[in-house]
Amino acid sequence: MRDLGTLGGPDSAVAAVNERGQIAGISFTNSTPNPTTGFPTLAPFLWQNGKMLDLGTLGGSFGVSAHLNNRGQVVGFSDLAGDLAAHPYLWDGGRMTDLGVLGGTFGLANWINDAEEVVGGSTTPDDQAFHAVLWTHGGTTDLGTVDGDSCSIAFVNNSKGQIVGQSFNCDGSGEPRAVLWDKRGPIIDLNAFVPPGSDLQLVESHFINDRGEIVVAGVLPNGDEHAVVLIPCGPNDSEVCEDHSDSRAALTQANPAAAAQTSTNVTHGRLTPETLAALRSRLARRYHIRGFGTPRK
Repeated sequence: MRDLGTLGGPDSAVAAVNERGQIAGISFTNSTPNPTTGFPTLAPFLWQNGKMLDLGTLGGSFGVSAHLNNRGQVVGFSDLAGDLAAHPYLWDGGRMTDLGVLGGTFGLANWINDAEEVVGGSTTPDDQAFHAVLWTHGGTTDLGTVDGDSCSIAFVNNSKGQIVGQSFNCDGSGEPRAVLWDKRGPIIDLNAFVPPGSDLQLVESHFINDRGEIVVAGVLPNGDEHAVVLIPCGPNDSEVCEDHSDSRAALTQANPAAAAQTSTNVTHGRLTPETLAALRSRLARRYHIRGFGTPRK
């Protein structure tokens, strides 16, 4: 066990490690709270060759690293100057680039694959909603939501360009849904593949590997949470193994109530300062930052 140290402050935390042994994380750089954030200055770092490198920020006093790929490229989000807005970034070879947002004030990058494809999410104009986003050399793509939902977020993408995440209502009503974005077709509600008669609701996709196997969080009606793995159909699998080429039909068979909801084409609520703060707080649990997301004065 090796203590990686800090950037000068009291605490640090690790976000990810790649195949080269490089480590991305976050660290306080001092112990003095900033008046705008209520936190000491927090910066992303890259640990390599026995040293912790401060990656800086986009001008603010609050920056977070979320993931790095095997090329040593780091993604996350950072406050802009004044700490009133935060944007996703890509750090590569000593330079931090603002990836941009969908017109709102807050966005974050959660994952980057070795093809430099970045996924995460952003608020839309006037911070009315939060949508999953794909950033590539070709630009910024709003990945949208499941029909009937108003918010979504992307967590992980694999080398094949498949992306997993969650679609949900911005106002917190209803059940969130684990989803898959695939280059071969539109967004897929993974509840389409829950066996008929099962009470399991797949609420969040946590990870997808290069074989297309997806780790999902599932919830039973009594609130019990189960870990679930979805495995792509193979050539020797039986006919009961569902193919996602007709996901809407599969959804109708597996969960008629969910199928009816997806056809309403109605969004539920918009983000308010309170619901945006709650979303930021939920995302902060992935970064081990206590108090992050609390409305700023």
